[in-house]
Amino acid sequence: MVLGVFLGLLLTCLLLLSLWRQNSQRRNLPPGPTPLPIIGNILQIDLKDISKSLRNFSKVYGPVFTLYLGRKPAVVLHGYEAVKEAFIEHGEEFAGRGTFPVADKIGKNCGVPCDPTFILGCAPCNVICSIVFQNRFDYKDQEFLTFLDILNENVEILSSPWIQICNNFPTIIDYLPGSHRKLLKNFTFSKHYFLAKVLQHQETLDINNPRDFIDCFLIKMEQEKHNPKTEFTCENLIFTASDLFAAGTETTSTTLRYSLLLLLKYPEVTAKVQEEIDHVIGRHRSPCMRDRNNMPYTEAVLHEIQRYIDLLPTSLPHAVTCDMKFRDYLIPKGTTVIASLTSVLYDDKEFPNPERFDPNHFLDESGKFKKSDYFFPFSTGKRICVGEGLARAELFLFLTTILQNFNLRSPVDLKDLDITPVANGFVSVPPKFQICFIPI
Repeated sequence: MVLGVFLGLLLTCLLLLSLWRQNSQRRNLPPGPTPLPIIGNILQIDLKDISKSLRNFSKVYGPVFTLYLGRKPAVVLHGYEAVKEAFIEHGEEFAGRGTFPVADKIGKNCGVPCDPTFILGCAPCNVICSIVFQNRFDYKDQEFLTFLDILNENVEILSSPWIQICNNFPTIIDYLPGSHRKLLKNFTFSKHYFLAKVLQHQETLDINNPRDFIDCFLIKMEQEKHNPKTEFTCENLIFTASDLFAAGTETTSTTLRYSLLLLLKYPEVTAKVQEEIDHVIGRHRSPCMRDRNNMPYTEAVLHEIQRYIDLLPTSLPHAVTCDMKFRDYLIPKGTTVIASLTSVLYDDKEFPNPERFDPNHFLDESGKFKKSDYFFPFSTGKRICVGEGLARAELFLFLTTILQNFNLRSPVDLKDLDITPVANGFVSVPPKFQICFIPI
């Protein structure tokens, strides 16, 4: 009985302490919904469609508001003006790396009907392989296929509601079962995979003739081996190589997969792209990047695909690097900052009828390609995606090559072809679909 009373008093004290801390923190932060003790606003957020929740909050609290993701506050930027002001005009102050607890735990701060998922995963993965390892893999190589499966699985896990919970309540990562355990197991496999590659490179390294990224990193390690503060360590090499694959493979693969789904759904758009390919490139040579400047409709389609699919709805979290006064609010150093890229890419003033897939969003009245300051699929500012150029080149070359050689057909009626993402957490994942590639 006494123990029960003691535990009840202890729990009450903890709740009161949590409320006091939240109230003192909220004093100068932007407004937002009232958080509950310990769990914050998590019950008010749809973890399957976070962008929708952020949009609803912005209607009540404006373009800059505060959410408590667990016990810690996060400042949310909603809309082009707020994101631009923070990430571009105050780029240095908002350039801190936000916390992503699940990833931090892993990295320790380091012609037939077919499903196109496999082939569209292999191609961009082999591009990264050629940069990091110097060589490409055969699509039947079992080691390569196992690695690819792990990358696919990791994206699905990272986009699940459970991972959003783990990121908001990181203490449960060590104590509860769940899909995050599989993520940790997958990373252990990847770590051993990359370590073996590094050891192979060390045995054959020629410092005068670096072959790839790993060689360049190893040479830098040798140059800085007497520097106690160097960041060029074997562990960092493994994590960096892993990051390159994680960021450079699945994002491109998912974008390509979603692109084909949209091109299937809208055959009139596909036909116009193929007409432009015939006019500019023809059938007797492969597309090259120089062709892009002469293909305004194709360029508009590629931009509209990236706008429409909204691949990373909130990108990766930022953090402020110092106490920051922003729009009359005081944001303490280290506070997590979340930018809703959805709110920019779906701004109805810049893109009329944003819910509709329409390449005219990026074309002027004369049919010329029209740039938009609201095109933020790679984020913006100091932490813009470093692989933007490579990703855009891959998207152009892969899709134009496919459409140059194949017509696309859907085995199901187009009205039954669903283009709604099956997951919309960390990454917008398209539904599975079948496609027929008909040789031209």
